[in-house]
Amino acid sequence: MPLFSASALPLGRARWVAAAALALPLLAGCDIPGLGPDPRAAAKEEDAKAIGGACRHALRGLEDCFTLNPKASKGQIFAGWKEMDAYMRENKIEGTPSVISKTEEKPAAAKPARKQADGEEGRSRS
Repeated sequence: MPLFSASALPLGRARWVAAAALALPLLAGCDIPGLGPDPRAAAKEEDAKAIGGACRHALRGLEDCFTLNPKASKGQIFAGWKEMDAYMRENKIEGTPSVISKTEEKPAAAKPARKQADGEEGRSRS
């Protein structure tokens, strides 16, 4: 006698097992929110690829690009740089050299010191 025959299971349990067996294929194609990849991680990867492409178009080397963007994924920067390199070679596009200039910092305006007369201390003496 088999271990799990329909006659061995109580009627209510057999129905539950049959319902679960029928529902399982229906739930397999279901998208449950929160179980997919994090959209912020995907956005960061796309940003890093865009940074790599921009660096290639600006005629920057990979090392310079890595140095200027320390928070971005190096692998994704390289992938974007490589993609843009292939695109530029294929379409015979010349890059545009970037010019990085230091922004001049404005000196902080010196606050004038409060002048007090030698005899005055700011409080009246009686």
